Amino acid sequence: QVQLVESGGGLVQAGGSLRLSCAASGRTSSMYAMGWFRQTPGKERESVATISWSGGTTRTADSVKGRFTISRDNAKNTVYLQMNSLKPEDTAVYYCASTPTFSSSYVALSPTDFRSWGRGTQVTVSA
Repeated sequence: QVQLVESGGGLVQAGGSLRLSCAASGRTSSMYAMGWFRQTPGKERESVATISWSGGTTRTADSVKGRFTISRDNAKNTVYLQMNSLKPEDTAVYYCASTPTFSSSYVALSPTDFRSWGRGTQVTVSA
């Protein structure tokens, strides 16, 4: 099992930037795809961006495309989410997730594809 810990959330003004990090520990010797999701009260958890083990394949939600970038550093067992041009509607709890894979290019897409989850980090964007 992989343990995930998110960091980097906080309060930022609209138009600002934040960089989220997710550190993985535990059974990190195998390959795993990772992703960032977000959730607001009363709404379902939605995909923000996902990335393959190799980092060569990513998927980004249309709502954040051009503003958010997912990346990873396997040497540090860490995945990042660079968030630029933040909007109030980006306010949510952001969760990191991972799932083991046999393919370095596999990209998981939906929350049900992921096996391990972090506890989340709050991002608040003020108008």
